[in-house]
Amino acid sequence: MLKRFGTNFAVFLFLSDLVLTTLLLHLARLVRPHLPWGLNVGARGELLHFSPALYLIVPTIWALTFLFSSVYDPERTLRWVDDVQTVAVAIGIATLVFAGLAYFFSRDLSRFLFVTFFVFDEVGLIAWRLFLRVLIRLRRARWPHPVRQVLVVGAGKVGLDVARQIEVYRWAGLELVGFLDDDPDKRNRRFLGKPVLGGLERVAEVVKQYHIDEIVIALPLRAHKRMVDLILTVQRLPVSVRVVPDLFDLAFFRATVEEFGGMPLIGLRDPAIDEFQRLVKRLFDLVLASILLVLAAPVMAAIAIAIKLDSPGPVIFKQQRVGEGGKLFTFYKFRSMYVDAEERLQEVIHYTDDGKILFKRRDDPRVTRVGRFIRATSLDE
Repeated sequence: MLKRFGTNFAVFLFLSDLVLTTLLLHLARLVRPHLPWGLNVGARGELLHFSPALYLIVPTIWALTFLFSSVYDPERTLRWVDDVQTVAVAIGIATLVFAGLAYFFSRDLSRFLFVTFFVFDEVGLIAWRLFLRVLIRLRRARWPHPVRQVLVVGAGKVGLDVARQIEVYRWAGLELVGFLDDDPDKRNRRFLGKPVLGGLERVAEVVKQYHIDEIVIALPLRAHKRMVDLILTVQRLPVSVRVVPDLFDLAFFRATVEEFGGMPLIGLRDPAIDEFQRLVKRLFDLVLASILLVLAAPVMAAIAIAIKLDSPGPVIFKQQRVGEGGKLFTFYKFRSMYVDAEERLQEVIHYTDDGKILFKRRDDPRVTRVGRFIRATSLDE
């Protein structure tokens, strides 16, 4: 319902994000020598390693990451909280990708310049978005602007919920005209300040009279036939029709719509991320894990030596576990128990008052001295 409104704005926002990111990178380069922390930049000549190619590389990474993260999806930019969260996460991902590339290809890049740019970009892009929101609301409040007239079919609970959302986001270019409902008790009444304009049989007349652009059908499941008849009535009219299924009692969250053999299917319990997002997450995990492994290598080496000196046996403990979709994977962690821990399991089994078996206990004799420390500090995993 917001795509037509959001397309031009999304293009403008995309281009402005790239320009602003480039300017903030340059600003970070200029400001960095005057900041009170880090090395003496002027004396060490740290900024001599800054390559002008970064003015092209950084916007490219940011553009791809922002597009892959659906930063410009109208549904994610509708509420300011969602917008800010999406942008903040996307900047974080882009920064990690940039850090990974810089680590492998340009280790001389100033780390403090990098951190300064990250802070500037987070604050700058979020502030830019909030400023645009205020500007748009002020503009729409003071000057005439094109709006999309919306008619809600059904003045029940679902219909009123839809109407409230339309009223909340009037600044996005939506104007609620009123309702249609077959209930005689609702005729000529007003809900949320908007009138019930008649029964469903008046839909064609109301569309023409009020120049309706969008119809949102919010009827209960028992009115399925009436909904089909209404759709057939308006299919020749220049109006968009959308349906809000009356399935909120079935935890209608994160719903998706897909096509199967020409039939629309509504998914109620789909995975939290799709395949493309899964790929992006996998790449993100690999880049981040590679960086963290390098940074944590000295600590891991010290833990391995301590385990070897403390008790005989391998440094690494591995075990088969069940992951997503029932797939088995091998889990690795630093060994925190003696090698005969499985055979000594009976030593730690005890029962609660209601007869339940408990295996964990603070004074587990199977845990080594080093194991107690790395478990307490979560360094074993």
